[in-house]
Amino acid sequence: LSTREPCAEPFAEVSTMADPSIDYQIESEKVQDFLKNFVSEYDDNSTEKYMDMLQEIANRSRRVLDVELDDVISHFANDELATEIRKNTRRYQTIFSEAADAVMPQSTGVFMDDDVVDVLMRQREAQLEEAERAALAAGQPAPPDPAHVLPPSLTRRYEVRFAAPVKENVVKLREVKAQHIGQMVVMKAIVTRVQDVRPMMQVAVYTCEECGFEIYQDVTSSTFSPMEQCPGNRCKMNARPGQLFLQTRGSKFMKYQEVKVQELAEEVPVGSIPRMLSVQMKGELTRTVAPGDMVDITGIFLPIQYTGFRAMKAGLVANVYLEALGVKQHKQKYAEQVHSDELKQQIREWAQDGDIYSKLARSLAPEIFGHEDIKKAIILLLIGGVSRTLADGMKLRGDMHLCLMGDPGVAKSQLLKYVTKLAPRAVYTTGRGSSGVGLTASVMRDPVTSDMVLEGGALVLADMGVCCIDEFDKMEESDRTAIHEVMEQQT
Repeated sequence: LSTREPCAEPFAEVSTMADPSIDYQIESEKVQDFLKNFVSEYDDNSTEKYMDMLQEIANRSRRVLDVELDDVISHFANDELATEIRKNTRRYQTIFSEAADAVMPQSTGVFMDDDVVDVLMRQREAQLEEAERAALAAGQPAPPDPAHVLPPSLTRRYEVRFAAPVKENVVKLREVKAQHIGQMVVMKAIVTRVQDVRPMMQVAVYTCEECGFEIYQDVTSSTFSPMEQCPGNRCKMNARPGQLFLQTRGSKFMKYQEVKVQELAEEVPVGSIPRMLSVQMKGELTRTVAPGDMVDITGIFLPIQYTGFRAMKAGLVANVYLEALGVKQHKQKYAEQVHSDELKQQIREWAQDGDIYSKLARSLAPEIFGHEDIKKAIILLLIGGVSRTLADGMKLRGDMHLCLMGDPGVAKSQLLKYVTKLAPRAVYTTGRGSSGVGLTASVMRDPVTSDMVLEGGALVLADMGVCCIDEFDKMEESDRTAIHEVMEQQT
């Protein structure tokens, strides 16, 4: 008899295969109708929302076509198309891109500088005219060579992103399972590591040494095999396929950034460790998050595709990642907050109140009775002072530190957790479980480049914010001295 325990949960069936009952040609026509005729019910001017976006894209003043699924639901009076988009997001990104190309208006702007696509198009047109003249001179016009056709991804100057409905359920990182592969999910997490932005090849362009034409290769994964022999008709007729040379100047690259996210501390079950997930940011989404940000990430849950020996080594087990479509910050930064005229007027009225200091203190953690002097000190810490830079370059910090001491059960930890929720940027940690390396930085190996990189600890994540360290007296003396320089110089 086998002593192995049965699986706690059976394998979930993945419903990401294309539905044979769906005619994608009809779907493309529906998408074109949506892009041309959708008018927002909240728009007073009653203009076509997405045609205005496409006009901005044609004028090269916009790079992203943001499609809101709420608009799709309201336009078709049902959520069938929106449901299919959520189930098969990658396929519908291609459908929306092709539909946008079909209904793209003419540009109304004047461009002084040429980009790579303009240079390639002019060169391509010159080569086509030369080939047509040579064919006419020979008396046998040649059909167009499919190997020389410009791919749409090369000439496309925009990217399509879907925005989840406003009432979409936000799932925990631990709740994303196998049945979500290929689908659009919205998850809540905290950013722990952000890598540098690197160029990622999207279309590889080669030049043949024999026929002189360009050959294009779409790159759809993180790795690809470069082409070596020309597949053009001219080289096939000569039975001498020419050697291809990669043209870096003519290839198309996009911005790429990998981000590590971790589930929130309050969502981790008892006795478990926090789970982490890799998120790929591409295009205009790069540089939108920083370590320590609490975010809602909308993306496509996908498996990592290995090739060659790595695929044989991985076997049937696949690592997963999230291809980001949108990021929503939980807390606005001070610089991003917009104050209305009513709020500004109310602040001016409060400034005339002589008891505003006490009122602010009583409004901090109102469920905790008393401790008004302590709350006043926390208010001063949150507001901060004025940092000064002297003539010789010396910097004097304007922020203060606060040490809460008291008997057990007098709400010290509750005040710390309330500050973590209130401050736009704050991190809560405990001194017992944090070492000096865990508070400042730790050395990790980058899975992409295999280089040794620094991963920020609690103090790095709370940069330009508040770091709340509970049980400070339980820390080791060596760990406590490691953060003295940070507390004094804030570097």
